[in-house]
Amino acid sequence: MSGSASARFGPLILVLLLTFAAAVAVLMAPRSWLAWTALAGAGALALRGVWDLFQPRHTLLRNYPLLAHFRWFFEFLRPFLRQYIVENDREGRPYNRDQRSLIYERAKDQVDVKPFGSDLDAYDAEFQVLAHSMAPCPKPDADFRVRVGGEQCARPYDASLLNVSAMSFGSLSAPAVEALNLGARRGGFYQDTGEGGISPYHLRHGGDLVWEIGSGYFGCRDKRGHFDRGLFREQAAREQVRMLEIKLSQGAKPGHGGVLPAAKITPEIADTRRIPLHEDCRSPAYHGAFSTPRELLEFAASLREDAGGKPVGVKLCVGHPWEVFALCKAMLETGIELDYIVVDGAEGGTGAAPEEFSDHVGLPLREGLLLVRNALVGTGLRSRVRLAASGKVYSAYTLAANLALGADWCNAARAFMLSLGCVQTKSCHNDRCPTGVATQNPSRQRGLVVADKAPRVANFQRHTLEHLAELIAAAGLEHPGELLPRHLLQRRGATDLVTLDRLYPFLAPNSLLEAPDATPYGDWWHAADPDSFRPRWPVGPGHHARVG
Repeated sequence: MSGSASARFGPLILVLLLTFAAAVAVLMAPRSWLAWTALAGAGALALRGVWDLFQPRHTLLRNYPLLAHFRWFFEFLRPFLRQYIVENDREGRPYNRDQRSLIYERAKDQVDVKPFGSDLDAYDAEFQVLAHSMAPCPKPDADFRVRVGGEQCARPYDASLLNVSAMSFGSLSAPAVEALNLGARRGGFYQDTGEGGISPYHLRHGGDLVWEIGSGYFGCRDKRGHFDRGLFREQAAREQVRMLEIKLSQGAKPGHGGVLPAAKITPEIADTRRIPLHEDCRSPAYHGAFSTPRELLEFAASLREDAGGKPVGVKLCVGHPWEVFALCKAMLETGIELDYIVVDGAEGGTGAAPEEFSDHVGLPLREGLLLVRNALVGTGLRSRVRLAASGKVYSAYTLAANLALGADWCNAARAFMLSLGCVQTKSCHNDRCPTGVATQNPSRQRGLVVADKAPRVANFQRHTLEHLAELIAAAGLEHPGELLPRHLLQRRGATDLVTLDRLYPFLAPNSLLEAPDATPYGDWWHAADPDSFRPRWPVGPGHHARVG
């Protein structure tokens, strides 16, 4: 046998010889437990090796029987070895070790200060800094609130500046949903239900809810999957439901419908979503209740009326810029105004998604937020329509950066999952979450104790806002609402630190109405049609506009 062949088949031959030797030992000493144990072990390996040699599916196993199993074993270990041994503190994605540690420390009420200076390279192209004042202000009370709901809203809501972003029951486990809601109640902030509907675990502790209504209309749908207004009124009347949110798209997979496999659907999930128990749950990529910007606003107005005047908004990951302008034009023409818009960045996402969508579809948060901010300001709507940001928010600085770009408040999803004990194994989609956060497996869920994790949710939110108060005081400000683009600087090249208002365009009030062609968005503005999500004319070569 050649050297190459001996390396490939050597382990199998060795196991066969050991099996023969063990069989001889059993014949010579039939009462020896050691001989029988050796025969069982060697025989099992021999059978496995022979099977590998002749099975038709895996080339490596046919050519390297037994030996090839080590490849899959180390491939299985690779993510864990990288996270715990190989990666440095700032290499991991989407949250590196330093970022996760910050969330864990604040959730556990532990010391979260850093010794011996920053690990960041202050001359790196991505370096950002918040400008501080020579005359800092006293630290303000960290219980910041923003009122959501304009003149068309009878029951406005005072939202905290950091809340739990949309995560559905079904994607999250029952204990996770319950712990988030109890934490939100204790901390005085809201929990977004996600598009999966309002479950008993959202209601158990009385925490404020934002009910997200997606294209599947879960919790307010008829047997054919169409929107059911009677069921909507019944759910929207709950005192816990403070606001309604129409989900147009999400950062993880904008423009792509969701699927909850039948294997993950429990009787409780089926009842909450009002779906069949033994079928895959599919939500389409588009809404059936409306198809144009004008119809979207009419639908929103009807939800606001049916909910007794509670605020109604939309959530979207920004894609085609002209669609944002079309929505603003529709608000101006109809007189129907949304109470708020949540911009979800493409870098966000708790749900599993096709790689092409998670990596290459949708605008990142900064560009999406800026576009919507400019659309609202440029049309004179900004003072009446609130703006929220969602997408990798995990610290006081990320909060401050979004507020400086124009957001009124922020939502976070993965940061709150980490506060529950998530260890970023990226097993959210296969029902094998090791911490019980994103699984419907009861034996895995039992590891998440609500009474222990709910305080961590509240702690993380409270500490983050406390540090936000310290940041704005250091900048010489009294309230986060005073943050402006000029308070943040970003490195541009080796020698320049420039404020964000020099990096990005920030429109003046009514500029899109008065002189759209003098703005970077002139072509997009002219393409926008309040009666269609399609452009009025093809946007292609020869038409130039700037997104951010």
